[in-house]
Amino acid sequence: MIEDDEGHARLIEKNIRRAGVNNEILPFTNGTEALDYLLGPDGSGEVSAGRQLLVLLDLNLPDMTGIDILERLKSNQHTRRSPVVVLTTTDDAREIQRCYDLGANVYITKPVNYEGFANAIRQLGLFFAVMQVPETD
Repeated sequence: MIEDDEGHARLIEKNIRRAGVNNEILPFTNGTEALDYLLGPDGSGEVSAGRQLLVLLDLNLPDMTGIDILERLKSNQHTRRSPVVVLTTTDDAREIQRCYDLGANVYITKPVNYEGFANAIRQLGLFFAVMQVPETD
């Protein structure tokens, strides 16, 4: 999970857990640390070979945009098949189109009220519980 807002990160994890998903969730608050984990210090992505990854990605991060991260993940041979779920407050049609053009698998605009946000994440968690995630190359 790449999310710089700690409140959103807690809410996301809590409601994914409520949906019965028990997979490990690694929280990152900025793109640099997330990319270091996903692509390794050398940026080759080999560190992720054989991992089953699902990335929850906010677009508004302190050090880079989620678009930059999405582009790097989807252009790397080792992470390109990993599903990326964009979870962001941005509902601009051009941003949504750009994310899908770059390979995002799902784009969700965070509802502004707490209950709506919690409900959306619970539903997303139910989806996660049944979806298949490929191993990376």
